[in-house]
Amino acid sequence: MAGNTFGEVFKITTFGESHGVSVGVIVDGVTPGVEINEAYIQKQMDRRKPGQSSVTTPRKEYDVVHIQSGVFEGKTTGTPLFVVLQNHDMRPEAYSEIQNAFRPGHADFTYLEKYGIRDHRGSGRASGRETAARVAGGAIARKLLERRGVQVVAYTQEIGGIKCESFDEGVIEQNAVRACDPIAADKMIKKIEGLAEIGDSCGGIVECRIRGVIPGLGEPVFDKLDAELAKAMLSIGAVKGIEFGAGFEAATMLGSEHNDARNSDGFLTNHSGGIIGGISTGQEIVFRISVKPTSSISVPQQTTNIKGEEQEIRTEGRHDPCICPRIVPVVEAMACLVLEDQYKRQAAMLG
Repeated sequence: MAGNTFGEVFKITTFGESHGVSVGVIVDGVTPGVEINEAYIQKQMDRRKPGQSSVTTPRKEYDVVHIQSGVFEGKTTGTPLFVVLQNHDMRPEAYSEIQNAFRPGHADFTYLEKYGIRDHRGSGRASGRETAARVAGGAIARKLLERRGVQVVAYTQEIGGIKCESFDEGVIEQNAVRACDPIAADKMIKKIEGLAEIGDSCGGIVECRIRGVIPGLGEPVFDKLDAELAKAMLSIGAVKGIEFGAGFEAATMLGSEHNDARNSDGFLTNHSGGIIGGISTGQEIVFRISVKPTSSISVPQQTTNIKGEEQEIRTEGRHDPCICPRIVPVVEAMACLVLEDQYKRQAAMLG
């Protein structure tokens, strides 16, 4: 009911705040007997952790994985798998000057309206720090999907109006912005560094490609596969939009252009993004998300405080000038969680 659990059969519950003692995840519905260890999950955590480069927050969190339950002698037991990530580099005092003011674009106002109380230390659960728990849970889902032959790859396609003009999967993890075009990546880095110097931020677009998914996943009405993926992506704090396949371009196409025709070898095109009628086609699943600029910036902005009084605000502290580079592993994690849940739901339906 409180919205901290995601999934139906394979599900996660996350906990913790940005400047609290720890964050973590409880994963239920894990297939027993699967080999997994902390090092495997750590690999994904290291991709998301802060302080990686000049284009991310300087906050130092090593996100060392501690599996508390659900694994015995290197294999999953089928019981809830509990992972804890201790917070170390907390500096809640950085927020003391704005504890009674609402940061424009952030969840300060809405959290107070909903709960009547809010954690002003880095915005508590509204912080991007919460996504560390998702990546830990998603790593477990990824391990199970690997056994099914499924691959999930996300990458930055655009930052601050600078677009990738080519696609090379091999360079994604070789540049600081996780772009699929090395030339565009250099331009993106310079753009972000320039904005960081003046205390501003920018957004971008992240694309995700999923290969190896069998046809037939997804429920045909309310729990469509694309609807479930959309919910997963829009649950990430910075995401404001999503499109599949041709996406919004479909509005400019004719039916004869957009329809994915078939011959005896299969589909001839993939304008649907691998999902038709809410069910996977067996083709590559392709979607893109819109990532908004980071809300916490040091540029002076107009706001009000909890008394309704107008004031100017500057958000000091350690924040990503662009969220795209670190949101890539979060996107992959959420996609993995949806897919493993769908596989298990399909298996339950078939008996």
